[in-house]
Amino acid sequence: MMKLLLTITLTISPILTQCDWNEDGILNVIDVIETVNCILNSSWDGSQCDWNEDGTLNVIDVVESVDCILNSCWGPGDGIVTDIDGNVYETITIGDQLWMAENLKVTHFNNGDEIPSGFAHSQWEYLNTSAFAVYNDYSGNAEIYGNLYNGHVIDDDRSVCPEGFHLPSDEEWTVLTDFLGGSAGSQLAGNADLWNSGDLINDIAFGTSGFLALPGGYRYTLGYFNLMSDDCYFWSSTTFDSSAAWYRRINRNNSEATRTTGNIQHGFSVRCTGDQ
Repeated sequence: MMKLLLTITLTISPILTQCDWNEDGILNVIDVIETVNCILNSSWDGSQCDWNEDGTLNVIDVVESVDCILNSCWGPGDGIVTDIDGNVYETITIGDQLWMAENLKVTHFNNGDEIPSGFAHSQWEYLNTSAFAVYNDYSGNAEIYGNLYNGHVIDDDRSVCPEGFHLPSDEEWTVLTDFLGGSAGSQLAGNADLWNSGDLINDIAFGTSGFLALPGGYRYTLGYFNLMSDDCYFWSSTTFDSSAAWYRRINRNNSEATRTTGNIQHGFSVRCTGDQ
């Protein structure tokens, strides 16, 4: 039976979204001014920004808004999303994009179909349908690093990403790395204890984006696993030709994020980005 799908893009209290008067995705001084104007003009409709729920909009609600801004109680867009299996992922807003801040570990498509798995080395390279693997077939690796999906998931209409999210295109990855600028790989990576030493974790920008890319390695076309603690690989949804697609690689010896193509028989990590 298909499990209940729940998608939540904000973990913040509804009161905070009500106080975002201009709906720009962040609480700031403009929203405070709008609250004050609403009080002065007696234009409150009973639904907006009543922090203490006393049934009226007054100076207490203005003070609460200011306090929220000063104490950074609202991160724009940050929250959680839940996949069809019930796995809960944190999300992070970087620039104008919403991203999962954890690797995908779902085992069912959004229509409830199981994603095939459990293939031996000799079987993996001959697959012509979507599949996933867990590094070294050890379940503990899935909990930390997520699953490794072959490139056939790219054009599978059943979708592996949670409702409201999708596999990012090559262009969307470029928007992300261009926004971060220099040392994008180091900024995207996280949890230095899991990475082998190198230029990536030694860069002062390491871990600053909140994206938390982890060195989960990959599954080679011939079926063996390689490079855990050294590399992470993320599919894009953009194909290069009938047998290859664009992806991003983050390597322990490079502070940048590398754009290249790879055979769709590889097993790579998946990060999903929010629908616009």
